[in-house]
Amino acid sequence: MKKIHVLLSGGSGSRLWPLSTKAVPKQYIPIFGNKSLLQLAALKNQGVCDSLLLIGNVGNEELAGASLKDINITGYSKLMETVGRNTAAAIAFAAFSAGREDLLLVTPSDHIIDDDILYYSAVERAFALAADNYLVTFGIKPNKPETGYGYIKHSGENVLSFHEKPDLSTAENFIQSGDYLWNSGIFCFKAGVYLDELKKYRPDIYEASLKCVESQSDNCLPREESLDIPSESIDYAVMEKSDKIKVVEGNFRWSDLGSYESLYDYFNGSTENSYINNQNLIIADGLHVEIIGLTDIVVVKNNNSLLILPKKDSQEVKKVYTNLEKLLPDLI
Repeated sequence: MKKIHVLLSGGSGSRLWPLSTKAVPKQYIPIFGNKSLLQLAALKNQGVCDSLLLIGNVGNEELAGASLKDINITGYSKLMETVGRNTAAAIAFAAFSAGREDLLLVTPSDHIIDDDILYYSAVERAFALAADNYLVTFGIKPNKPETGYGYIKHSGENVLSFHEKPDLSTAENFIQSGDYLWNSGIFCFKAGVYLDELKKYRPDIYEASLKCVESQSDNCLPREESLDIPSESIDYAVMEKSDKIKVVEGNFRWSDLGSYESLYDYFNGSTENSYINNQNLIIADGLHVEIIGLTDIVVVKNNNSLLILPKKDSQEVKKVYTNLEKLLPDLI
């Protein structure tokens, strides 16, 4: 029984444009003590897992390889997607590549975790539950009514229900009840248990993913077979349906850094806060910025793009990204 760190390295980080682009998505940007989120994730889990399996896309294969080489990680396995088919399939690819009894610790590459001792304690508990044939999700104890995260209603380690990203009023009610955790998108289970549950609830994803893995060449998953796989998250496909779910509560500091507001909150609470100036977030390499009479403003310059917005409107960046995708695709 091996412990395998499955690092999901896809994703475009559209809500962090122009800092994050298709050429260099947010997980590859070295602004966290001169390291990227992908590098931090790989290093953090190196000590608790026996091996690393990178699931990524062919467009970022060289970028991912160079990032891992920079932190002296070279002995790892990889599977590269030609077409992204969401997390249910991506994790199935990993599970089909492992032994049935192997324990998979599945983490995104674009989140950040502090408080290593608390994190490792949660991971060890997750491994213990996974060894008993449970599908384990990590829930984060919330410290504010966040509308950008999904929630898990729980009683101890038992999952009662999953909830999509709520409006502010609902999020406030969740926090007040004390029964809800943020859904972190981190999972742990035996490869075989996950595949059995996927086959039970989404046999179409199971069969198409298996065919795709069996047709791989040089660690690359073929495009034609990939397009036959339904695109669905692990939450929808398996976690919300299975009766084998447990949740481990994480009291460590965690953020998916999915918006400029979350990036501001992280740097503002960190000793590494050189990007915070007079309550404003400024990331503008090569450009000197002064702000007078304004607070809670975000200023980001990258290449030939400049974004300025109130921090509270961070979720609106995705709309800008979507418009640029149609009108000025070279900018993203």
